[in-house]
Amino acid sequence: MTRTAKLLRELIALPSVNPAFLPARHPHAGEGRVAEFLAANAARAGLEVEFLKALPNRPNLLARLTPTGKVQQRILLAPHLDTVNVVSESQFKPVARNGKLFGRGASDTKGSVAAMFTALCELARSGSRPRTTEIIFVGLVDEEHTQSGSRALAASRFRADLAIVGEPTELVVATAHKGLVWLEVETRGRSGHASKPHTGRNAVLEMARVVESIETGYAEQLRHASHPVLGCATVNVGTIHGGTQPNIIPDHCVIGVDRRTLPGETEAGARQGLGKYLQARKLKARVSTAKLNLCPPLETDANLPLVKAFLCSIGQARPQGVHYFSDAGVLAAGGIPSVVFGPGDIAQGHTADEWISLAQLDRARAMLLQFLKSLP
Repeated sequence: MTRTAKLLRELIALPSVNPAFLPARHPHAGEGRVAEFLAANAARAGLEVEFLKALPNRPNLLARLTPTGKVQQRILLAPHLDTVNVVSESQFKPVARNGKLFGRGASDTKGSVAAMFTALCELARSGSRPRTTEIIFVGLVDEEHTQSGSRALAASRFRADLAIVGEPTELVVATAHKGLVWLEVETRGRSGHASKPHTGRNAVLEMARVVESIETGYAEQLRHASHPVLGCATVNVGTIHGGTQPNIIPDHCVIGVDRRTLPGETEAGARQGLGKYLQARKLKARVSTAKLNLCPPLETDANLPLVKAFLCSIGQARPQGVHYFSDAGVLAAGGIPSVVFGPGDIAQGHTADEWISLAQLDRARAMLLQFLKSLP
């Protein structure tokens, strides 16, 4: 087993479930075990280690490789350390089978952690540090919930010339991804006795019309605009709550809507756009924003020198995009040009049998190391 695969096994065995998905003080909660383990290994490799405040008792980990001369540019390797919860304790026990490594976080996104961290440590141990480029591994917290780690880093006015954000892209460099807006749509009615439906106004019935219209006409409207690498924006009605009991005409109903935005779209624009669509069809509903933390789309110029150099280093002819949101959008909005890259397939993320290809894992380390070695 390679050094990268061994590290990934050790990382999977250290639970780092986002506390948002667990009861208070649960033993599996938080990124602390993984962060301390990586910090100790980074120090042994000769990296400078520090912790940067993000959330109470949940700091970001920074492991820094300083150049031999004056710093003229800075590269970040920025995967997140948290995972979603498990359905079975066995997911914390990594298993290698048929060229795959199974376990929680294998693909999303401890595979990226292992590949990036191993590449940087290998470069540090080689004795051939860059002359003018500082390289920092940043283990971010809380990506799976509110992205507090990347938000804190961006808010601190931390500066870098490129962030390579670790996510499972199947070794493709993504310079763009969609943003995320969660909307709440509410209908109001008038309650009454179910034996006389005509005496009330059914909010659930009105919402049924709203849902049908969103999932058909509004979704079709979004397909009229397309991004070169991301395609069209999308919408999904994911939750619905209405009424209190079957024999009461419901006077209130609420749905949760997931709206994936394209570069150039804003939260306000998405909210107002849906509101105007429903109003034009005489559907009486109030649209508001449900997720307060803005999850912006990403679009990084592929002609930036470091982005071009990374694309060239791994042999990718043109930029591509991914449909999911990542910390890259937050960092880019904070002034750090960002791309998304890592081993694994997003289709495996959050699944009960999450796995990663061991060949792809080692290929990611080699690709990253080759790029890091090329830096001045």
